[in-house]
Amino acid sequence: MTTLGLSLVRGAVTSPFKRAGRPGATLPTGREVLPAGRIAPGPLAAYNRICGFAESGALPLTYPHVLGFPLAMRLMTGRAFPLPVLGLVHTWIEITGHRPLRPTDELGITVYADELTPHRRGTEVTVVTEARIAGELVWESRSGYLSRHETGAQADAPSSPPPQELPAVAEWRLPADLGRRYGAASGDRNPIHLHPVTARLFGFPRHIAHGMWTVARCLAETGNGSEAAGQGRISSVRADFKAPVLLPSTLTYATDGTDFQVRGGDRIHLTGRAERFKP
Repeated sequence: MTTLGLSLVRGAVTSPFKRAGRPGATLPTGREVLPAGRIAPGPLAAYNRICGFAESGALPLTYPHVLGFPLAMRLMTGRAFPLPVLGLVHTWIEITGHRPLRPTDELGITVYADELTPHRRGTEVTVVTEARIAGELVWESRSGYLSRHETGAQADAPSSPPPQELPAVAEWRLPADLGRRYGAASGDRNPIHLHPVTARLFGFPRHIAHGMWTVARCLAETGNGSEAAGQGRISSVRADFKAPVLLPSTLTYATDGTDFQVRGGDRIHLTGRAERFKP
């Protein structure tokens, strides 16, 4: 069994014994590290296909997150991690690329937990992933993961004006097996993404699309990853996951060139903003 598979088994075993929202909970102080090495071309090609990136050219901005995912799983399934990993929902991500990356770069990856904060729907943890080449920080991300539980807070967030509707650019038809296919390419086999039955165990009416697939698909729609040089490629992105995307579904991708949205009917599922490397 792979290391990731062992982490998933450990998460399934330990999750029932962890209680989110426990007073005085603390995060582990250790870091999970993957030594620098070449990126395997097969998994990268599978990822590019499922997300819509070109299969040659620069490394997609989102791919180091995939390389760090087994480390994040090992961290979050460890005995010292205070939240149950099963059912964790990705709520937001910030990615910064400090320079364009290539598939031939040898990246060393580090993952650690940085912050544990109360959320109106539970408890949220911030997980940091960093990529280095020969010790130089070349890429980093911060992700929020929500463990849902009773808090006594109001169910609805404070009212705020709805975001401005952006121009529609593309329509996506998401198949029922998208979660399983992306899970095979990325290693993220959280049961909320795989089947309706397993998703209902965590309060969802059906299985939902991966948030990171949705972000990657947005960046792929812009052509990010198709340029051989770094000019014009996306250097940073912030995305907020507003509502789960049930599978199967039809979505609209909308953008003004910087801000972007993913909509389903009159519901906004994701909002984001991307910046580009300067020439």
